[in-house]
Amino acid sequence: MNISSCVVRCNPQDLEAVKKRVEESGVCDIHIVDEKGYIIVTIEGEGIEEEIKKLKTLQFLDGVLSAEMVYSYSEDELDALREDLDIQEPVPEILEREDVRAEDIVYHGDLKKKYI
Repeated sequence: MNISSCVVRCNPQDLEAVKKRVEESGVCDIHIVDEKGYIIVTIEGEGIEEEIKKLKTLQFLDGVLSAEMVYSYSEDELDALREDLDIQEPVPEILEREDVRAEDIVYHGDLKKKYI
């Protein structure tokens, strides 16, 4: 399952009409409506293809100036990251060595892939 947040933008004078069209589209849930013409929604899908189809539905609604995906969450990606974390050592080996002084360790953004 994927869940994404999207920003739908319209002219402020068209806000109520566009909000109604977005609600009636049935492809998303509205969370925030801003008087400046922004509508924050979430869309769900079994995969990214389904989400893109729903996003395109929003983009082509009458009165919508733009509809863009801002954030996407995928259970499959999260599961893969969790599996990766499970197989990694919690503390890099270099940090457990007694013969390495702290001031000699140079951090390059990823201690697991850098050596002194």
